[in-house]
Amino acid sequence: MIDAGTVEAGMVGLTSYLTLGAILFAISIAGIFLNRKNIVVILMCIELMLLAANINFIAFSHYLNDSAGQVFVFFILTVAAAEAAIGLAILVTLFRSRHTIDVEDLDALKG
Repeated sequence: MIDAGTVEAGMVGLTSYLTLGAILFAISIAGIFLNRKNIVVILMCIELMLLAANINFIAFSHYLNDSAGQVFVFFILTVAAAEAAIGLAILVTLFRSRHTIDVEDLDALKG
């Protein structure tokens, strides 16, 4: 049996996938905190965060020979697709009414 961190004959170990997931998650957190002006970039960073979680679920699912992680990934992808559709619809509506999607201009939403 191959250890979680070993790489033999072209096989990538569990730690490589977990490292990739952690790097993607850190990039998304940095993107959210460093870029607070553009809502589209913030939504992309949230999607990247969900992708990092999906990579971890798939890696553990494959390593443990359990399909529950893959089922969770389908639910996460469904939520991500709905979040993207609703978020972009809200952005289009805000842009049509305010002619900007700058976060600093949208901080005081009044009816």
